[in-house]
Amino acid sequence: MHVSHPPVSPSTPAQRAPSQADHDSRELMRGSREVLIRHGDQVYRLRHTRNDKLILVK
Repeated sequence: MHVSHPPVSPSTPAQRAPSQADHDSRELMRGSREVLIRHGDQVYRLRHTRNDKLILVK
């Protein structure tokens, strides 16, 4: 038996939970192509690619 699910659309501000923050990538990057993000004792690297994509790596 195969169950079909409707496609999931990206969240819009009206669909977000009240506690979910919205950040503009330009504010996070501040003109840089790469930023470091600390999460607990881990450090992640957020990169803005030449193809205008964001890549998060540990």
